[in-house]
Amino acid sequence: MSQSRRVLALLKRQGVIRPKDLTDMGISRDALRPLVRSGEVVRLARGLYALPDADVTENASLAEASKKVPHGVVCLLSALRFHSLGTQNPHEVWLAIDRKARRPAADRLRLRFMRFSGQALNEGVETHDIQGIPVRIYSPAKTIADCFKFRNKTGLDVAMEALREGWRRRRFTMDELWRYAKVDRVTNVIRPYLEVLE
Repeated sequence: MSQSRRVLALLKRQGVIRPKDLTDMGISRDALRPLVRSGEVVRLARGLYALPDADVTENASLAEASKKVPHGVVCLLSALRFHSLGTQNPHEVWLAIDRKARRPAADRLRLRFMRFSGQALNEGVETHDIQGIPVRIYSPAKTIADCFKFRNKTGLDVAMEALREGWRRRRFTMDELWRYAKVDRVTNVIRPYLEVLE
């Protein structure tokens, strides 16, 4: 099988690829160039490629961000949007990265980085398959606790709206939420809002 066919087969299987994915499979990165020129493959962003007729979902930007920043975790407003909690529709992808991690270079994809560390970075991470790409996203309970922690960035009204809607739709238990409130050290902030729910 030619390298071009292998690239196309990989794209059909994965949806979105990076040149690094080709190298990992023993395919030359140069195999992409003629496919892009001929229109068989489209460049979504720097270092991200897909088939032109790929079924792009509303969460495609999360998949792109995950490919670009594999160590990042979708957080805050982007995680709320993914979990359909609240009315937020961010124009950028919010990603949690380690406090000491190097900030990835910017390109067409608009990313907003939040610095997390320790348990706050690693707890409550779920992996969801979006267009064949594993995307790390915080759970609903962790996302809501994070919204209270970063209420100066997202707004207290956003955190309260997500809390009410998540509770009404049974997206988390009180124990889960309390656990992540402890991880984020916002138990005193969130306690009065939880008492209203119960």
